[in-house]
Amino acid sequence: MTPRTTVVIPTYNEGENVHELLDRILALDSAFEVIVVDDGSPDGTAEKARAAGGRVKVIERAGVRGYGSAAVAGFKEALAGPAELIVGMDADFSHDPAVIPRLVDRAREADVVIGSRYCPDGGTVNWPLRRMLLSQTANRYVGAVLRLPSRDSTSGFRCYRRQVLETIGLDRIRSEGYSFLVEVLYRAYLHGARISEVPILFKDRLKGKSKISSHEIYRSVFMVLWLRWALRNEIGRLEGSADLQP
Repeated sequence: MTPRTTVVIPTYNEGENVHELLDRILALDSAFEVIVVDDGSPDGTAEKARAAGGRVKVIERAGVRGYGSAAVAGFKEALAGPAELIVGMDADFSHDPAVIPRLVDRAREADVVIGSRYCPDGGTVNWPLRRMLLSQTANRYVGAVLRLPSRDSTSGFRCYRRQVLETIGLDRIRSEGYSFLVEVLYRAYLHGARISEVPILFKDRLKGKSKISSHEIYRSVFMVLWLRWALRNEIGRLEGSADLQP
């Protein structure tokens, strides 16, 4: 049987994408539920998400915006329910919902499963050369500084076992924006999470506008250095600890 799985999707102005995306996710398996965390989209994203049916829960936030805090709100809501696995993904179809069952299946043997652009058979579609080089450089930098056993540490398409998110302490996460993804993965790794990757083809969005800014990219560079310095002391153990091991 498919484990109880909740898909968490942070949104802002994704009205052009969200209804079709939810329909496609819910059609995959009756064990899948979705939490949409919307940061007050003026284009009606929340209303369109609610129209998708009873297996979709919509959280609307006012006055607090940001990818990381939206993801944390969704993860907490998922942990308040019966979900065994929690999947995080974007709302713009850059992450193909058809890959979700592969992430879920791999989670039978791993604690965190990453939909990876940079493992064998992964890749990107319709990306400008500058963005591709920036992403590849960022992942090499994260790997060199944090020594994470993954090729795509900045991918937001992931499946977590419930115990991972309970163990790392969501209230302790300090990063915002997309550096949030690196912090969550690094915290999980320091607690002994088994990390695996499945290949994906990441497609640039066809509708709407990208939310990532140059400021966020440069801020992430310094956040990685902070993570290397601070988290070892906070967690108080070396890489490869066994908190999550049976």
